Amino acid sequence: MNELALIADADRRAHAYLADIGKRRVFPDAAALAQLAAFDEAFPQHGHAPADVLRLLDENGSPGTVASNDPRYYGFVIGAVLPAAAAAERLMGAWDQCASTFDNSPVAATLEKIAARWVLDALDLPRESAIGFGTSATACTLVCVAAARRALLARKGWDFDNDGLNGAPPVRVVISEMAHITVKKALRVLGFGMKHVISAPVDEHGRIDPAQLPPLDDMTIFCVQAGEVNTGEFDPFAELIPRAKAAGAWVHVDGAFGLWARASSKRALTDGIDGADSWTTDGHKWLNTPYDGAMAICRDAQALSSAMNSDAVYLTGAHDAQKNVNLEFSRRARGIPIWAALRSLGRSGVQEMVDRHCAQAARIAEGLRAAGFEVVNRVVLNQVLVRAKTDAQTVAIREAAQASGETWFGQTVWQGRPAFRISVSSWRTEDAHVDQLVALLARLLAEHGER
Repeated sequence: MNELALIADADRRAHAYLADIGKRRVFPDAAALAQLAAFDEAFPQHGHAPADVLRLLDENGSPGTVASNDPRYYGFVIGAVLPAAAAAERLMGAWDQCASTFDNSPVAATLEKIAARWVLDALDLPRESAIGFGTSATACTLVCVAAARRALLARKGWDFDNDGLNGAPPVRVVISEMAHITVKKALRVLGFGMKHVISAPVDEHGRIDPAQLPPLDDMTIFCVQAGEVNTGEFDPFAELIPRAKAAGAWVHVDGAFGLWARASSKRALTDGIDGADSWTTDGHKWLNTPYDGAMAICRDAQALSSAMNSDAVYLTGAHDAQKNVNLEFSRRARGIPIWAALRSLGRSGVQEMVDRHCAQAARIAEGLRAAGFEVVNRVVLNQVLVRAKTDAQTVAIREAAQASGETWFGQTVWQGRPAFRISVSSWRTEDAHVDQLVALLARLLAEHGER
């Protein structure tokens, strides 16, 4: 089979997979999981035909997928990929571009620059900001915090690039008690040491309490949150950020999914957020782009490009070339699917999608309360945090729902007790699907009511 025939076969198999969306189990059953054993073979002495490789991947791999592009999937704020973004990703694969600089790929450099401009417009963040399209909020947080530390040290006259951290003035970090694990991971990888990271107390909703804010100064990186992962709540930016800026601190916003509220009727939740110095957000969450697409956004473009510069004698680039605002030197053009999503949606489409998901979350909460569940959070966004009458029932109902194949959502612990978290973020999810979810959970509550 030649290359074009092989790609055509892959397209045919992908079409068949997409045609089954909404029909297959949301989580694979035991038989499908058992099929994955077919991949457990010794490294072959001689290669297999590409068509055979593809056949094995589809016939044994496709049944073992989690249908995260199914409208009944509510786990981890994972949105189904928008058609325009998926199609762009497919064409990019054929292009096979190394999207480091204009010289590597004029089209990638052009489209990612436009995508960056559109993101700043959609989110109404400072237009002078630079955006690096990275792999994840984790990697992008690492990039932003690294730029922040370097900038704070430079204000004290310290040459971080040449002198490193040995003997450097100390940089403090203040985070929320409810900071996401990826923020903590980035700080740990950068060597801050978790014993030295200061946690700011939060209120009952998981927001930093301004009355208990630890002291900040001009050598502090202060991390706030747009969209707490359980409750969907937002730190009170309008109170916190001016205090931090008055102290000379660098403010970073973890907005992996919540930052997109700024493009919706929920914008008031983000009041004051544009006063920060850096932000991270994902495309592969609420914007419904393919995975491996996130953004490091930095108000001081020079601070970001100086920290991440990777110019070499054989390959230099503009200060905003993606290799100079990101960790990766060789990279795929992650900003192109983001461009495609934004162009296909437009400003009104982004708002409609975010607004619809928030309304559907409220609809789920109302239905579950009526069915006898406890909805723990205020449902200010797209997150619904739920408990049954007892902890044992909560766990049993969540496990039964996952095993049913009719839906999938994840577990969590809130204030020391088990709960489950329903995240509404797929463009495919319609009101009928959320009503089906409520009916399923109501039935499971009745079945497990005496336990």
